[in-house]
Amino acid sequence: MKKRLFTPGPTPVPENVMLRMAAPIIHHRNPEFMEILTRVHEDLKYLFRTTQPVVVLSCSGTGGMEATISSLFKQGDKVITVNAGKFGERWGELVRIFTGNCVEEKVTWGSAIQPERLAELLKAHPDAKGVCLTHSETSTGTAADIQTLSALIREQSDALVLVDGITAVGAHEFHFDDWGVDICITGSQKGLMMPPGLALVAVSERAQDIIKGQSMTQYYLSLKHALKAHAGDDTPFTPAVSLVIGLDEALQMIKAEGIEHIWKRHESLADACRQGCNALGMKLFSNSPSFAVTPVWLPEGVKWSAFNKALKNSNGITVAAGQDDYKDKIFRISHLGFYDELDMLTVIGGIERALKEINFPFEIGAGVSAVQKAFLGN
Repeated sequence: MKKRLFTPGPTPVPENVMLRMAAPIIHHRNPEFMEILTRVHEDLKYLFRTTQPVVVLSCSGTGGMEATISSLFKQGDKVITVNAGKFGERWGELVRIFTGNCVEEKVTWGSAIQPERLAELLKAHPDAKGVCLTHSETSTGTAADIQTLSALIREQSDALVLVDGITAVGAHEFHFDDWGVDICITGSQKGLMMPPGLALVAVSERAQDIIKGQSMTQYYLSLKHALKAHAGDDTPFTPAVSLVIGLDEALQMIKAEGIEHIWKRHESLADACRQGCNALGMKLFSNSPSFAVTPVWLPEGVKWSAFNKALKNSNGITVAAGQDDYKDKIFRISHLGFYDELDMLTVIGGIERALKEINFPFEIGAGVSAVQKAFLGN
């Protein structure tokens, strides 16, 4: 049975990317690899919409988050974090470890922080050195208005604007320079259509100046080391060579399609997926939906274990489960990265087949029809 992956990381990897990575390994200090890395550095600027450096770290997105906090702040520095899900919570965990002074704002899962509340936090904590935001909260499929929030922070504070863009970059419109963001992080296994193993971190000039002035409290996950090497189109340590080569191929695909078209494609896929779920009588979880992943409440009476078994074993489809308090209550469908319109017809069709197998009542074909109408209507 053909396996079909609909999780928000790892996401499907295009065949041509896999073939590039399967080529014989090359040394990371020779001209052939340096040429590839130089091109990757330049193309990452296109992806993030920036003129500033985007460093490549051999780690997951969480490694990029840790490198950010440990490289920018010292013990005692106050940092505001917005916890609207599992990965916003992670910002707070990192801040507590590295500075011990975290102002954590908890937001109901499935909702995004409102500008008015962020303004109150900035007023109450004028000494905050940074604000940590999540553009697309993977655990809840919820998107935040980074453009508005970043502008607000810049207007009312000197705090750095730090963005987890791990499932947003390549799915949501994003302009690093124009929006005044200081750090944005993504991971290779998300919108970049790659296996896990790379974190990409865009760093503003303001953040670079702070990093250069900080005493070293880290070694491998050091943005100071990474930025110094980046200036010479190099890496401070042995990089994940095959992944960087695959990233080169993936970025060529992104440039060929065009980033604006990619943003629109993700919006269209997300809309069709949501319409398909609604047509089957399933309720959506988020009130500020992401274009990367759609979380859906399990219908009343449907057990996750039975539904997931039918979806995976009988249809070859893997979706993501809910996390923490929402485990066994919601599931998450990805449309992030290497997906097209027929993929949405496939996953909704597979969900229909799984629901039929576990004897959940619905109108057969209603979901698939809604997806088809969403695309053909557009």
